[in-house]
Amino acid sequence: MNPQAKLVFIFSLLLGTTTTITSNHWIMAWAGLEINTLSILPLISKSHHPRAIEAATKYFLTQATASALVLFSSMTNAWHTGQWDITQMTHPTSCLILTSAIAMKLGMVPFHFWFPEVLQGSPLTTGLLLSTIMKLPPITLLFMTHHSLNPTLLTCMAIMSAALGGWMGLNQTQVRKVLAFSSISHLGWMTIILSFNPKLTLLNFYLYTLMTLSIFLTLNTIKVLKLSTLITSWTKAPSLNAMLLLTLLSLAGLPPLTGFLPKWLIIQELTKQNMAPMATMISLFSLLGLYFYLRLAYCATITLPPHTTNHMKQWHSHKPASTLIAISAIASTMLLPISPMISAIL
Repeated sequence: MNPQAKLVFIFSLLLGTTTTITSNHWIMAWAGLEINTLSILPLISKSHHPRAIEAATKYFLTQATASALVLFSSMTNAWHTGQWDITQMTHPTSCLILTSAIAMKLGMVPFHFWFPEVLQGSPLTTGLLLSTIMKLPPITLLFMTHHSLNPTLLTCMAIMSAALGGWMGLNQTQVRKVLAFSSISHLGWMTIILSFNPKLTLLNFYLYTLMTLSIFLTLNTIKVLKLSTLITSWTKAPSLNAMLLLTLLSLAGLPPLTGFLPKWLIIQELTKQNMAPMATMISLFSLLGLYFYLRLAYCATITLPPHTTNHMKQWHSHKPASTLIAISAIASTMLLPISPMISAIL
């Protein structure tokens, strides 16, 4: 792709995201979402592979439907209340339609079917954008309207997302699909706490973004797309693979790594809200995710699984890892000690 064109699309992406997260009026938020969608489409389909074109088409259709529903819910609310302000979303039907629209935008259960397919058809760098920055505007809208949304519906969708994200990731051999189901599972954790402590939702999203950034950049450096190539990648950059192991375990939420922090705070808050059964259920479902993270970690570093086919070992690369990978990997494994400070802020 032409570098100038790529720069235009990246700037449009940042413009759309900024427009949505800073707007108070529904039309401005909708316009930002549309700019976002249109600017990511060329980045998804830049390889011109049939799978990439299919991914771009699926992404366009789902996002266009979700944007139409956002517009419809805001118009319905304006019709009944005369308010176009995002925080004044009070009409029950509008809130229900908005919840469905945002769930479709994010790829939450039961609107999750497009996300693994789109991520599988995209390059790793575009997959990183889809998993992180593209989720920021919809999560901001959820944050701004959280007082109006139905807590029971959000809890049900969150539990289902955590369950399906864990179950459907178990049998995957493609790394991007595993990370897509991981994203769906993490959305469940973000959504379940939204009605009770929305700041925890944002904290979970920021830390998830940090860990996902580290994993995608590492995979892009060692050029890994599926488990069979991950098995032989340790010879290329052993230290980078060791950090990949820790970052994957952090994404799974194991103590004493960074990923344990949001899960710990969310379980604590749910228990305070007399929702201990829900906290237990979502914790058990996250164990399903732990299995496929361990599978990835096992393939990445621990040992060579027995295979009938002979694998070619990759050449050792002496090129140092980028500073961004180093910073994100350290931050995504070692932030747990500052949890008292984060708790005080929240």
